[in-house]
Amino acid sequence: MHNLTPAERAARVPTIHIVSDSIGETAQVVARAAAAQFGVTTPHLEIFSKVKSFEEVRDYLLEHSRFHEETLGSDRLLVMYTLVNADIRVPLEAFLAEHPNIVAVDVLTRAVNAVADMSGMEPVGKPGMLRVVDKNYFRRISAIEFTIAHDDGRNPQDLTQADIVLLGVSRSSKTPLSIYLAQQGYKVANVPLDPASEPPKEIFDVERTRLFGLMTTPDVLAPIRQRRMKKSGRVGLISQRYADPEYIYQDLEQARALMRKLGCIVIHTEQRAVEESAQEVLRYYERSHPTATEIVD
Repeated sequence: MHNLTPAERAARVPTIHIVSDSIGETAQVVARAAAAQFGVTTPHLEIFSKVKSFEEVRDYLLEHSRFHEETLGSDRLLVMYTLVNADIRVPLEAFLAEHPNIVAVDVLTRAVNAVADMSGMEPVGKPGMLRVVDKNYFRRISAIEFTIAHDDGRNPQDLTQADIVLLGVSRSSKTPLSIYLAQQGYKVANVPLDPASEPPKEIFDVERTRLFGLMTTPDVLAPIRQRRMKKSGRVGLISQRYADPEYIYQDLEQARALMRKLGCIVIHTEQRAVEESAQEVLRYYERSHPTATEIVD
């Protein structure tokens, strides 16, 4: 299995059918996370959302099962579903018990039941609660707008208004990490560092617990910058230095010195997914800036 090529791995992971009485966002996240464990980051998902009745789901599954048998020679089907409506979920469970060819995973029920058991409360039972349009939703929208307006060093006069400020050399994952954190509701600004320019003076006014330096290694950064140069078609002396290992080493050392001077928290991003780096940033951030849990009535 370890010798399979990416294409062979992708071919082995079956289509994952997502069924939901909301938009299926939760099941999609779980499906992609599961497939990633087999080296497939973009599995094929077939999404059947906003279902209104058990009959709709039953007919959908039977139709796709027949299609699989006709085209693939097997009627086996992989399904991940999130159904909070018991009038759909309960008969579906009975249906699945009679159809062992349909391999189905209930993504939500066990988690909801666990929270109910521990809290002593009854679940709301309304589809789409994850996307409730409330003040949290508008906070996320505001955070994304702020982050886009303060990407790559823009509007440095607003740095003290950010929840989180990221510093790093070129191609150290500043923008992807900023956008990911913004989607969680944090206003993020990121500031590029390079030997040829001084950082904005406003960076020294930012509270230290909000400052995070992104650090990587020359051997990881060099090929990333080389690919960037080829993709952009940049030429000239500056471009050649941009991906030169010695220049990259100086770039990182100067950035590290500034991070020490600022007293910011250093996060290593090499060989890490954006989600992993974000989790580490938030672990440090929330120690100094704990957030109250929002309760939806």
